[in-house]
Amino acid sequence: MTICYFTASGNCLYVARRIGGTLLSIPQLMRQEKIEIEDDAVGIVCPVYAVELPFMIVDFMKRADIKTDYFFFILTCGYGYEVSLGHAEVIARERGWDLKYGNGVFMVDNYLPFFDMAEEISKLPGKNVEGQLDVICADIQARKERRVNLTTELKEQMAFYHKNHAPKVINKNMALDYTVNDACIRCGICAKVCPANNITVTEDGVRFSDHCEVCYACLHNCPQHAIHLPKEAGTKQFRNEHITLADIIKSNE
Repeated sequence: MTICYFTASGNCLYVARRIGGTLLSIPQLMRQEKIEIEDDAVGIVCPVYAVELPFMIVDFMKRADIKTDYFFFILTCGYGYEVSLGHAEVIARERGWDLKYGNGVFMVDNYLPFFDMAEEISKLPGKNVEGQLDVICADIQARKERRVNLTTELKEQMAFYHKNHAPKVINKNMALDYTVNDACIRCGICAKVCPANNITVTEDGVRFSDHCEVCYACLHNCPQHAIHLPKEAGTKQFRNEHITLADIIKSNE
């Protein structure tokens, strides 16, 4: 079994590890000229961003050559994943892939402008993350099917959010509005954890470019907590307790 994952705060890497198999970082795969993956089971694990798939996941699905008898897709989210899973199903059909199992894991919602991470972390015990993962792991090991039903209602939701919601919340220029305060020590961690190679650190400071994934890896993993958005609902950073900074760097650098 092979799992391709995208991680910023460590949630998806942890989920991928719990499922097991050979783990491949999507940011690393995207730097290859050709992406060819073949296994008895192949899955993608990624987060939900504004009810959409991350930009890089869409690009990856359109580029990758995946051959498998059992293709699955797992999303991590705070409050919902059905619309994003619908988008995954649409792209899978375009690529000729049979998406046999789709599911989601409710974890923290780390969209910093709206959600206070301290409050989100306090809600984790009630979400029973490990119990959710036990079910998903057992399903995948048994090669169960949980197909996506593209109903008229779901298609309408997908179209609405794609047009009216996502563009206001995520776009590749977002990082141009980030600020870096005097606590910055130019350690370069932000550039190392960025999956999009969107950050440059020099003696003069930290510079952001225009191909941001809006994953907040730089904000959550900065050891000095020096990077900030124009608006933040709280002051606490987040990284999955089972994942280290070195893990994030290894996945994204």
